[in-house]
Amino acid sequence: MTSLDKPTADRSTPDQDAQADKAVTEAALFEAFGGLRGMIETVLPGLLFVTIFTINKDLHVSAIAALAVSLVLVAVRLIRRDTVKHAFSGVFGVAFGVVFAMMTGNAKDFYLPGMLYTLGLALAYIITALAGVPLIGLILGPVFKENLSWRTRNPGRKKAYTKASWAWGLILLGKCAILFPMYWWADTTKFGWVLVALKIPPFLLAVYLTWVFLAKAPAPIDVFAEMEAEERAEKERKAAAAAQSHPETPAP
Repeated sequence: MTSLDKPTADRSTPDQDAQADKAVTEAALFEAFGGLRGMIETVLPGLLFVTIFTINKDLHVSAIAALAVSLVLVAVRLIRRDTVKHAFSGVFGVAFGVVFAMMTGNAKDFYLPGMLYTLGLALAYIITALAGVPLIGLILGPVFKENLSWRTRNPGRKKAYTKASWAWGLILLGKCAILFPMYWWADTTKFGWVLVALKIPPFLLAVYLTWVFLAKAPAPIDVFAEMEAEERAEKERKAAAAAQSHPETPAP
């Protein structure tokens, strides 16, 4: 049984079912957003960059060190045969930041691609929520094995996903409202430390609110289990039809 499989018992109570649903939700969010290790991989390159730049004001050394630690994190995951999507996304973000900073010669531009990505992601959460296809549902649907069934078959889940997408969008917009003005008027070291400090708290708040909304929502519809049941039923129907069309010849 995986961490996302709901435990069953012969005699479960409503409280036990609720606790099991919350555990499944926690496991799914942990898997989808990378957990503690994913947060470390997100923060470490930027933290290393601003630390080195604060000490020696050397853009090239800071950028190379940040990129190097991102590559090391990916290599460790590959060696351990772990999921690499979070580490790879970190490498691409750092690489774009290094390119921007090297091209302009402005150390603050190391953070610009990530800021633009955050702004785009915030708008995506809000626009998809307005359109009735909340982005957080598209992200978590496969993790919960419900795919898009929440859109038409589970209105309570859709409402929870919509609320969560609004939460993510507004939290990320609030983060952008702090960072973009600082990008223009703050010095590089102050800006870098504020940006690093704002990496985790908004993320944890958004994840927590998502957990709250989903913990109160109806359970997901396991469409994979439904498809497996339909396949078994279809095989049984075919076997029954074959048995009827080829009855055994009675013995003489």
